[in-house]
Amino acid sequence: MPEFVGHVEEWKESGYTYRDYLATDDDYRAEIVDGRLYVTDPPSRYHQEIDRNLLLQIGNFLVGKPYKVYTAPFGVRLFPKSDLSDDTYFEPDITVVCDLSKLDDRGCNGAPDMIAEIMSPSHRQNDMLVKFRKYLRAGVREYWIVDPEEKVVYVCVLDNGDYRVTVCDETQAVPVSVLPGCTVDLKAVFAD
Repeated sequence: MPEFVGHVEEWKESGYTYRDYLATDDDYRAEIVDGRLYVTDPPSRYHQEIDRNLLLQIGNFLVGKPYKVYTAPFGVRLFPKSDLSDDTYFEPDITVVCDLSKLDDRGCNGAPDMIAEIMSPSHRQNDMLVKFRKYLRAGVREYWIVDPEEKVVYVCVLDNGDYRVTVCDETQAVPVSVLPGCTVDLKAVFAD
């Protein structure tokens, strides 16, 4: 996979926890990575359209099924601690949860079954490297990295403790491995 250089705004040197995040009354979208708070830029119009198009396809498939799909800002605590001292917290663009016992009013506690991140110029490196490693370590079974510029999706499926990565372009219909029978039409996802 290619490496990308990105920019994120840091607010605190280190030691930031999920408890700190809950205590703030500021209205911003942020994530915590290894105790550092990163405030993300607002998504572009096209980013939001891709998000909506992907959500519609997965959401329509899930109607009547015992699984849930969420869009940001939906919190994911990959490694939840009872004292809320987690040093990693994400708000993925799309989150699919099959084990509903992981859900509470704030989000998902533990690894969701599928996460999709739509890259934007400000956090390409986070999606391709940092989140890739964190999601793998947590055991997220399927991770999609959606690249709006190239109109491709890196489909990462957990296989024997590592991700098997397939690059799919906008001409393809891609099966969602964690949702047997669900196929996502990438042409519709990237439609502007």
